[in-house]
Amino acid sequence: MSFEARSAFRAQALALPPDLAFLVWQGVSPDRLLRAAAQARRAGVDGATALLTSGLMAEEAYYRALARALGTPYLGPDLPLASDACHLSRLAAGTALLEPGAPASWVAAPRGPAIARLLRREDGPRPAITAPSVLHAALLRSSGEAAAREAAEGLERRAPAWAFRPGPDPAQWLALGLAFAAVPLVLGAPAWIQAGCLALLNLLFLAMTAFRLAAPCLRPAPLPEAARADEAALPVYTVLVALHREARVVPRLVRALARLDYPRAKLDVKFVIEADDPATAAALAAVPNPGWFEVIVAPPGLPRTKPRALNVALPFARGEHLVVYDAEDVPEPGQLRAAAALFAGSSPRTACLQGRLVIDNTADSWLTRCFTLEYAALFDVLVPALSAWRLPVPLGGTTTHFRTAALRALHGWDAWNVTEDADLGLRLALAGYHVGDLPLSTLEEAPARVGPWLRQRTRWMKGFVQTTITHSRRPRHALGQLGPLGLLAAAAMVPGTVLSALAYPVLIGMAGWRFLARPLPADTSLAANLLTGLALVLFLAGFAAMLLPAIVGCIRRRWWGLLPWVGLLPVYFLLVSAAAWLGLIELIRAPARWNKTEHGLAATSRSGRLT
Repeated sequence: MSFEARSAFRAQALALPPDLAFLVWQGVSPDRLLRAAAQARRAGVDGATALLTSGLMAEEAYYRALARALGTPYLGPDLPLASDACHLSRLAAGTALLEPGAPASWVAAPRGPAIARLLRREDGPRPAITAPSVLHAALLRSSGEAAAREAAEGLERRAPAWAFRPGPDPAQWLALGLAFAAVPLVLGAPAWIQAGCLALLNLLFLAMTAFRLAAPCLRPAPLPEAARADEAALPVYTVLVALHREARVVPRLVRALARLDYPRAKLDVKFVIEADDPATAAALAAVPNPGWFEVIVAPPGLPRTKPRALNVALPFARGEHLVVYDAEDVPEPGQLRAAAALFAGSSPRTACLQGRLVIDNTADSWLTRCFTLEYAALFDVLVPALSAWRLPVPLGGTTTHFRTAALRALHGWDAWNVTEDADLGLRLALAGYHVGDLPLSTLEEAPARVGPWLRQRTRWMKGFVQTTITHSRRPRHALGQLGPLGLLAAAAMVPGTVLSALAYPVLIGMAGWRFLARPLPADTSLAANLLTGLALVLFLAGFAAMLLPAIVGCIRRRWWGLLPWVGLLPVYFLLVSAAAWLGLIELIRAPARWNKTEHGLAATSRSGRLT
């Protein structure tokens, strides 16, 4: 190389950060490195991160070049980790000890400033080099049993009062037994006692129904207008997606996440898959230029649930904020920027933001139309109202944005609860945190056939019972933390949902018999008609609570063509009742069973993005 060419190379290297400059002498195109340096300055990140996440260089190629520059070996997937290297606490340092006889005493997978420090270091032993994804996979393999145990049992060990297992405690069994024993006593009591008990139950049910009736009266606040933040000011954002037998939807999911309006250098996307799911692994491996995401293989273990997989990935999260998506999700591109702005402008006690979930394959069947109405009622009407009133919010399981530190303080998800979202929402409230409303949508796919729908809804109902068992162990503590109104709201949204579904067909039958088969009392006095009037009010309030939020949700979405289908919701809720009864049975027979919902089957798509 001529003197002029060497001088040009040196000038270009001097304009590059250290974690890029060494690559000039490794034969990497200076133009490529200058583009990465410009992206790094714009995003406020190190050069290596910008280089790798932009697809300008593969991760393995970069770390092999770093090893050559340091004069130390590069180690691939078969890392000879020492026995005491099997600790996920080493993740933050990005280092691990190697077994005796290995090419070095320790191995490093440096990121950011650690790369520059290694390059500047002139004395002392140097580590072998590997890529971060390789080190993560090796640590999970070598500490697989410990990682699986931590993901499954960590919550129970650290905060047993918040963990579902081992189910009801003796006091709960006693209370349940007394409640059942009281039924024949009340039935055999004098009429005035029966009337008093019935009136009390009716009033309690009416109070719980009041939440659903009041929510449509509140207009959700729009997304605050704010100046578009510079890339350098945005925090690193982790995206977690748990996948199991989802090869069919991987291309669509990757396209949806690639459209997120967030600097790729600030994204920390992690797909969590099971070890016995080669089809999904192959689908992810087929994605071109996958430098902006990482695949984490959850070690084998029980239970085989989504929350356990998320717990496996949580220690690897690098973001200040974290969002959970499902395999079939298509989020609005601006979600992460909007959530980051809302977090920045809110109290640190706002630990979570719940986005709006929208069914997109509405036209597939009558079932998906009713599902769409149900989601419109829940996520466009009820959840924003609960958030505005600062009441407990059962989370939606997807499009839930967290402050990562708060999520870790709550020890992640309950791996044994099959509606980990509702459970975590109550845990946030009990810990003094608030769930905010994120008025941006994520498109979802609903089951179009009764069989898959029933399996999914059975899991939800079973999980609501698990959540009720967990958080009713300390009623006085819950009352002290939530207050009377918060406790009533939590009871209405979780156990109230299950109890209403269980009783729905019985109450409908009794109401039909009472109002159609029996005449009204001839006596017009208040005492003679009090119970009848109260029952009528309760009946009408129950139907209003069922239909009104769905109507308002439709109007807010301008889905005028769906309004006639609101009349089918009473029939739809008979299926919900069947799922509640099946959930009780499954709670006894298989409490940790996760009824998998198959995705990628949508025949229609309102947006055109699901088909």
